[in-house]
Amino acid sequence: MIKVIENTSKSHQIAKMLLEIGAIQLNIEKPFSWSSGWNSPIYCDNRLSLSFPAIRSYIKNLLAEQVKTNYPDVEAIAGVATAGIPQGALVADSLELPFLYVRSKPKGHGMENMIEGKITKNQKVVLVEDLVSTGGSSLKAAAALKQAEFDILGMAAIFTYGFDVAEQNFGNANIPLFCLSDYNTLIDEALSQNLISGEQVAFLKSWREDPSTWNN
Repeated sequence: MIKVIENTSKSHQIAKMLLEIGAIQLNIEKPFSWSSGWNSPIYCDNRLSLSFPAIRSYIKNLLAEQVKTNYPDVEAIAGVATAGIPQGALVADSLELPFLYVRSKPKGHGMENMIEGKITKNQKVVLVEDLVSTGGSSLKAAAALKQAEFDILGMAAIFTYGFDVAEQNFGNANIPLFCLSDYNTLIDEALSQNLISGEQVAFLKSWREDPSTWNN
């Protein structure tokens, strides 16, 4: 259920851009610590791309292209809080579609909304996310939209780590996900730029296979 765009040159270009601006960093010697407790050789913050107009526009156009190609019946775009909100708004503007976003939890006051924007039952919606790891937060947002009686066509994201658990989670939810780039593409691009050595590739790929026990 998780696919990366077929145009490999564009997928590599996304990885190259994210590496160049430091939105994605690799460090084997001093792994990053995730909130989950995992040690990781990669840190990803695609929100940095918003500060670079040319890269921001490139990502926006590719995401919009993926939405149009894979979900031609789309009627609205929903951003996943928080990092998916600006990306989703850019895509909705590009496609001239209604935009809404889904909070991680209901607002604590006022109307206590979890979904912000006009709720139109049976409206065909595509979610936009910046990064997919296990898929938990993304699918929680999808569940909220489904409960509000939206028709969920699928999701589009900038980057995925490609974890098996994410594939299982999206498959179980029956929600297709299309991504602009992924971890394997990133490793290939980092190798071509001499940011990592050939000897380090297998070690980096072993993290994706079992991130919970990697380098413990």
